[in-house]
Amino acid sequence: MRNVDAAGLGIGDDYPPRIMGVLNVSKESPYSPSVFDDPGEAATYVDEELIDEGADIVDVGLESANKRFEVLTAQEELDRLDTAVAAMESVSGDAVFSIETRYHEVAEAALDAGFDMVNDICGFADPEMPRVCAERDVAVAKMASPPDLERPGAVEAVDDIYDALQREGLTDKTIVDPAFGGWSEAKTLEDDRETFRRLREFRALDRPILVSINRKNFLRDLAGRSTEAALPVSLAATAMAVERGAHVVRTHDVAETRDAALIGKAFTRDRLKTADGVAVEELDVTSVGEMRRHLDRVGGEASAAGRGVVRTFELSGLSPGERETVTDAARSTPVVVAGDGATRLLAGTPADLSAVVEAAAGRSDALDAALSVIADGVA
Repeated sequence: MRNVDAAGLGIGDDYPPRIMGVLNVSKESPYSPSVFDDPGEAATYVDEELIDEGADIVDVGLESANKRFEVLTAQEELDRLDTAVAAMESVSGDAVFSIETRYHEVAEAALDAGFDMVNDICGFADPEMPRVCAERDVAVAKMASPPDLERPGAVEAVDDIYDALQREGLTDKTIVDPAFGGWSEAKTLEDDRETFRRLREFRALDRPILVSINRKNFLRDLAGRSTEAALPVSLAATAMAVERGAHVVRTHDVAETRDAALIGKAFTRDRLKTADGVAVEELDVTSVGEMRRHLDRVGGEASAAGRGVVRTFELSGLSPGERETVTDAARSTPVVVAGDGATRLLAGTPADLSAVVEAAAGRSDALDAALSVIADGVA
């Protein structure tokens, strides 16, 4: 996994999870405590509520990305930039300052004024954005989005999100953001949950991952919580996201999110070692889809994905004859079958387990039902 240097702040597997706090100079933004039009008041907020609470990065928004509002033009964003710059210059604490924008002209002006990185919510829909960021050698968060400057994040399926992040390429200092949230009418809560379940797949892009999941609907709905009461579900998801590979967490609840992220990091396995100058990384691959992503990244054959993951299933409740059928079906494969009592463990690659399923099918309804569960699990 490639690390990214954001104005001296290391982001990636080799560093602690980074917390991105939020400052808005956009009156439309729905989270009113983060919205300011007075630079002095904004600076106080950044110092006391963001940096002092543990924010490593301060993301400054010039307009609300909510789809209910009209999109500002580049010039309208530039008209608000002076307030953002004045606030940044008045901050006494130490943090990396990120400008949230979809326009390369705004990014360029902000970087000229002292901002350190860019948060592109339209995912390089402005094709000049990656050039500006590469030429300035700055970190840029790229949010998955259609190639449309007016439709940030309106992508539903995980595979389409992955493809959107690849569109227009990635700079050496890109941080990828799979864009959680209700960015389009077609995107469902289950779409977001599936993206969260498959978060590890985005590691195959070989860039740090940013998640913005703070009090989002797809989490609140699970617990039946309002936005005001949703902090606990956000913190639970934050720890899980970091354990699954997230490196930056964007949030309005800085102190609490920092603690949750540190817990997630503490229970993440150390998968990278260096031996005599050779880097050895154990990839966290749990599904055929994830394996396929990594094969695509290194130029491997996609057909090998079914042999790149080992899955283990425990079967109980089968009759002696059904257990023997499973054992016989596995004999001609590398699948490990263990257990001499009422329980059987089957361990092997999805491809080999699929062969066992096919060979053992059709003997009994109970066995076929169990085999279908395995087939679904390795698909």
